[in-house]
Amino acid sequence: MKKDYYIKILGQEFTVLSDSGDEHVKNVMDYINHKVMELENKSPNTSTLNIAILVALNIADEYMKLLHGDNGEIFSQIDRQAQNLINLIDEIR
Repeated sequence: MKKDYYIKILGQEFTVLSDSGDEHVKNVMDYINHKVMELENKSPNTSTLNIAILVALNIADEYMKLLHGDNGEIFSQIDRQAQNLINLIDEIR
């Protein structure tokens, strides 16, 4: 069941809805805040908007590397295996 979470990022409070659980939401928030602090330490006079955009770009870059790097093949294999399992379950029904 989805639950409301109150989080704070870049000094802004947000309410998010998630069914991922308390620990996962906290880990995501901590990860983003860590990325924010890294960039703020490197460029202390950068605006909040620019920090947010740079964090988004850095996280998107990490994600794309995971998808298309060495791990991309692993994700593709997992996806194929999951689809095969779904097909088998459908055949049993």
